[in-house]
Order: sequence, then structure tokens, then C-alpha cells
Amino acid sequence: MSIAEQVTARITHHGEGPAWDPAVGQLRFVDMMTGDLLTLRPDGGADRVHVGTVAAAWRPHTSGGVIVAVERGFALLADDGTVRTLPEVFTDPAIRMNDGGCDPQGRFYCGTMAYDGTSGAGTVYRLDLDGSVSAVLTGVSISNGIVWSLDGQTVYYVDTPTKRVDAFDFLAEAGTFGQRRPVAAITAPGASPDGMTIDADGFLWVALWGGGAVHRYSPDGTLADVIDVGARQVSACAFGGPELDTLYITTSRQGLNDDEQPGAGALFATVPGVRGVPVLPFGVAAAWQ
Repeated sequence: MSIAEQVTARITHHGEGPAWDPAVGQLRFVDMMTGDLLTLRPDGGADRVHVGTVAAAWRPHTSGGVIVAVERGFALLADDGTVRTLPEVFTDPAIRMNDGGCDPQGRFYCGTMAYDGTSGAGTVYRLDLDGSVSAVLTGVSISNGIVWSLDGQTVYYVDTPTKRVDAFDFLAEAGTFGQRRPVAAITAPGASPDGMTIDADGFLWVALWGGGAVHRYSPDGTLADVIDVGARQVSACAFGGPELDTLYITTSRQGLNDDEQPGAGALFATVPGVRGVPVLPFGVAAAWQ
């Protein structure tokens, strides 16, 4: 076990969605329920851009700027700060976007959840390069981490209340999910899986909401490492830095009083001795190399 260092002040209320943006050479992440996309500065502060009522997840756009999942759909944030919201994917005000990511073909997937956590109310949507949107998985409850294996043949996925990381055969041409199987069970008391990333060895790093930690799992589900985090509500993680050797970890103050858990809402980081892989962008077919 190793311990992550707190690298910012209490900078978000509900930090989520970290990823390294090679275009700016900085980590970006979201303060989800304030609707802001943040870019980490070298001084430990962050620059904010407001993109909507909710800023759920984001990825770099190969044509410049970034694609962002907002409350009920997607938006394009240009390099000049202009936000263009695309047509809503759904209209139900009780549902919002949550976590997401891109496949190696450059399509953006984002899952939803009910504001009140209603079981089975969520859907995973796929945004294609032509702007069309399709549902690829229904009946989920709290759609969270999603990441592709290094060979692109498997998609790993977290529906938080299942307390598992599952794997699907990925049908790349169609952008759909095939046979499902469990990979790793989260057994730590009070902990549930949340956001997730993958390293250059193909191991999964899973943020544990309520568990105050990030767990590293081998592709067969063996627990290989534990990172202790100084906040209980650990929401997501991603590799960053010029060499992708730093694991950045977001945390949340959701449901906490001001005097509880001083580190909650801060960004944490550790250098775990392995490297990540470049973030898969939206827009064109991408490669891990």
C-alpha cells in the first residue's frame, strides 16, 4: 500500500472525470454539479470554464477543444472558450449524464443515472463522429467508469451498485457491447467502484467511493496494489504528467459538512511506478501508441 499526496486545496465540491490533455499539457477534470471544466495550473490552482448545469465527463477533440458530457447530452468547448451545446439526447429532468470515455475508434460513450439513484434508470449512450447518438446499454443504475483494453477488444465497465468491474466483448465496427462477464468484486467495507483508468500493463485502477482508496486490478481481477487517499469519497483517477507516470485522483465533498474530511474535494496524486496510456480522444480512430 502507498499513500497519495494532496496536491491542491479543496478545489471542487464533486470532483470527477480527470484526464491528461496533451494539447495543453495539463490535467483537466470536472466539478460535476457546478457544471465546470477545470484545468490544473502548475501552482496548484485551476482555471474554470462553465459548460452547463452539469459537467459529467470530457475528452479531447481531435479538431481542437474538447467534447463534454453535460446534463442531458453533449457540448463542444472550443479553444477560445465558446460552448456549443448539441441537441439533447433525452428530456427526462430526473436523469443526468455521469461518467464516460472514448473508444479506440474515436466515439464518445457516456452513461446516465437518476438524480435520486433509482435502480435501473440509467443508459449508456454512444456519440458517433457524425453527431448521431445511440443507446448501447440499458437498465443500469449509476453508470461510472468505462475504459478499453489495450488491444481494443474488451471494454471494462462499472455500474456502481453492482460492486463489480465487468468486462464486455467489444464489437469495434458496430461500437456495441457483446458478452458480459465479471472481472473484479469490490469487497472493502463501505466501498463501491466509481471511476476507472488503465495503465500501460493493462491493469485497471479503480476509485473506491466510500473506501478512501484506489485499487489496482490485473485483467483477471487479482488485487495488485492499493493507494490510500485522504478522503473517503474517491471518485475517479487518471494518469498524467509528460511521462504519464503520475496517478491523479479526484475526490468529492458531496453530502459532507464543512468541517468534515478537510481533504475531500481536493486533488490527490501519487507516482505508482507504472505509466498510463494516452487518453483516447473524440473525432478520429486513435491508437494507444
